[in-house]
Amino acid sequence: MKILAPVDELVPLFDALPSVVFFAKDAAGRYTHVNLTMVHRLGLKRREDVLGKTAAELYPRPMGQGYTAQDRRVLRGEEIENQLEVHMFNNRTSGWCITLKRPLRIHGDICGLIGISRDLGVLDARHPVYDKLRIVLDHMQANFARKLPIPAMARLAGLSVSQLERHFNHVFQLTPQQMLTKLRIEAAMQLLHGTRSIASIGLACGFTDQSAFDRKFKSITGTTPNQYRKLLR
Repeated sequence: MKILAPVDELVPLFDALPSVVFFAKDAAGRYTHVNLTMVHRLGLKRREDVLGKTAAELYPRPMGQGYTAQDRRVLRGEEIENQLEVHMFNNRTSGWCITLKRPLRIHGDICGLIGISRDLGVLDARHPVYDKLRIVLDHMQANFARKLPIPAMARLAGLSVSQLERHFNHVFQLTPQQMLTKLRIEAAMQLLHGTRSIASIGLACGFTDQSAFDRKFKSITGTTPNQYRKLLR
């Protein structure tokens, strides 16, 4: 494995951030650098237990395969920005985060990738327009199974679309559309503990059909709804 010196200098900085997972990988998708947050969330004790392995070797099979497919896209030159995800680790902890991945280049050639996953933090209830945004959030929580156009949400708050998106991102660290997706996926994850059909769960959570439900659920969790249900069992 080729160790990239500039990345070495970043690791101690990210070790000091318990709410951020930091990683770098080589062109084969093997971890070359990780911070301690990632090590601990995997239920491991040493960095050496992670380095040299791929996501498929460290995560449950469906999720590991999903992360590997995502890595391949980045290694082909794609940048992943502001990706809302649920991370589930081998020690059974899970949490919502925003993920960013970018190719690592040397003299223009892609030699690996680098990324972070930032935990969603505590909302800023002291923001001047928090009360208006809370009206929108309450409406989303009560009606997430319905079609909720963002312009209608902006009118509900008495704001323009750009104002709603800017303030929403500041207070909740998500865009309005990401928040709506989060509410729908959270509800689906809860319903998947039961015995309802996957198609009916998708419809109950605001997805137009099972195909759309499968795609969105997998992009967020790394598994299809069916695979997630099997993991629960």
